[in-house]
Parts: sequence; C-alpha cells; structure tokens
Amino acid sequence: MAPVYLVTGGSRGIGAAVARLAAAADGAAVCVNYIANADAAQSVVNDIVSAGGKAIACQGDMAVEDDIIRVFDECESAFGPATVLVNNAGVLDQEGSLEDFSADRISRIVDVNVTGAIICAREATRRMSTKNGGAGGAIVNISSMAATLGSSGTYVDYAASKGAIDTLTIGLAREVAQQGIRVNGIRPGIIETDIHASGGNPTRADDLAHTVPMGRAGKPEEIAEAVIWLASDKASYVTGSTINVSGGR
Repeated sequence: MAPVYLVTGGSRGIGAAVARLAAAADGAAVCVNYIANADAAQSVVNDIVSAGGKAIACQGDMAVEDDIIRVFDECESAFGPATVLVNNAGVLDQEGSLEDFSADRISRIVDVNVTGAIICAREATRRMSTKNGGAGGAIVNISSMAATLGSSGTYVDYAASKGAIDTLTIGLAREVAQQGIRVNGIRPGIIETDIHASGGNPTRADDLAHTVPMGRAGKPEEIAEAVIWLASDKASYVTGSTINVSGGR
C-alpha cells in the first residue's frame, strides 16, 4: 500500500523537495501544508499530479493547535491516515545578537519550531500508534546543524529551537518504539533555500559555502533523499537517530 505523507511547510525549499520526491520515488500520496502562499503550495501539488501522483494542498498555521488537527483530518479524509509525518515547518527572523531579540520574536520561533512540531508529532502518534489501532508509521523531524553549532551572532534563538527538536526525536522514538512508529531527524547544513531571505541575507548560502568542507551549499533535493530513506522500510531498524546532511560542516 502506498504511503501517505503529510509534509508541514511543504510549499517551498526542503518541504517542497520532499513532497515531490515522495510522490515520484515512493509513490506516496502527499498532503502539502502551507501557511500563506497558496500559489506555491498549489504549484507543488500540480507538479505531483501532472506526473501521475496524488496530492492536495492543506492550509494551516503549524503554531496553532486547531489548524494542526484540521490539517491531519483533511489529509485523512483525502487519502487515509498519514503514515509519514515530515515535521518541516520552521521560521527564523533577522540575523542579530540575542540581546536585541524581542520576546515576540522568540515566542514566534518557539511556537512554530518547537510547540507546533511537538503537537504535530502528538497528532501523528495518536493516529499511527498500533496501541491506538493504527498501522504504524514514521516521523522525520527536520532539525538543523544550528542545533549543534549554536548560530552565535545570527540566530541563537532558532538554534535553540532546533536543539529542542533533537531532544524530541530521541525521546519520542524511545516512547513509541513498540507502537509501530519510528522517529528520526535530519540536520541540514547550509542549504540553498529562500529561508535565508527571512533573516535578511538572501545570499547567505553562497556567502558561507567556503565554510563547508565540501566547498558548496547543499540543495533541498539532497535533504529530501535522506528524508525518503528514513521514512522507508529500508530504514526499518533506524529510530532515535538524527543524521547530519551538511557537507561535513
């Protein structure tokens, strides 16, 4: 039976690459979540459908519990229960020093990157768990190398939020290991996506390419390949792991 992917933040960057590859390589039906850019999400859906796949766009703010539950329900109504959650939605803000960050900025980052990701994982667990009558599944949490490097002088708050994702991965993996659910994570390094523009530095990936041992920034498709592997039966004995996909950085 073909998997059902729910990809949060699926309209751009890593999320969009995961959605497209899940449909193309894994034959998955895909729910592409987005918060505001309906056109971008629909473009991903159109690419999948035009290639013969199945996909829908699901609007929802992954910092809002009611939205999260609704998106899971919409996915289930369209394709059946999600068998793979890709916990990808995330935000950052302008580069700077922690001493200058407002409480509103920090709260928004934590609300989306931490609280929302935990609620998404909760909903996936409730629906996938064999203890609850589910068929099992996989959760892949998108962390960041920032969790281990700290992002001093740029995004300390974002880095801290991704550290929480690493902890979620190991803790939840152990909690549900005997309920048919595998939980793993990926730490992307410097990747060519437009998230850097959100921090006020759209050329950041190119600017920092020289700091990567491989000498270049990564591409979203390279992260997607790792996601698809972790979600597949080829990784059937892998849980509680977080893989660095960072060119050695």
